Amino acid sequence: MRIPVIISLFFLPVVCCTSNGQVEKTKQKETRSMYKIEKSDHQWQKELSTEEYKILRQCGTEAPGTGKYYHFFEEGTYLCAACGNELFNSDTKYSSGSGWPSFYDVISKSHVVLIEDTSHGMLRTEIRCANCGSHLGHVFKDGPEPTGLRYCINSIALKFKDEKEQKSEKE
Repeated sequence: MRIPVIISLFFLPVVCCTSNGQVEKTKQKETRSMYKIEKSDHQWQKELSTEEYKILRQCGTEAPGTGKYYHFFEEGTYLCAACGNELFNSDTKYSSGSGWPSFYDVISKSHVVLIEDTSHGMLRTEIRCANCGSHLGHVFKDGPEPTGLRYCINSIALKFKDEKEQKSEKE
C-alpha cells in the first residue's frame, strides 16, 4: 500500500491520490472538514457523469488534445465543474502545447489546494478545488511570466461562464 504524502500550503492536512488513482481512504476523514462541500462517493457518482467522476473524484486524466477547452479562448471565467468555485480568468489562459488547457495563474490562491503527488513514478503538484476537493490537474514550473507557472487542467474539470453571463448576473 502506498502511503500518501501530506503537505500544507494553508496549514491544512491534505492527502494526494495513490498510484492507482484513489484517494487514500484511511486519511479521507481527516481532510473532509477542510472542504466546504462534503459529499459521499455515492452522492458524487449520482451528480457527476462517469467521466467527470473518474477525473474529479478519482484523479483521472483526459487524453491530451481532446478536451473542449483546449483550443477555446473566449473571455470569461473558468469554474470547478463539480461545485462552481471560480478558478481561472480567461486572461491567464495560454497555448502551452501540452494537450490540456493551461493557465499561468489562479483567480485566488485560496480557491485551490496544492498537493505533492508522487504517483506514476514522478514528483508533481496536484491541484484540487479548495471548495469541494475535486481533482483539477497539476501545476508545473515551466509556464510564462509573470508567474512562471503552468496550471495544466482537465477540460472536464471545468465549466465556463462567459463575460456576458457575468455582466448580466451583476445587473
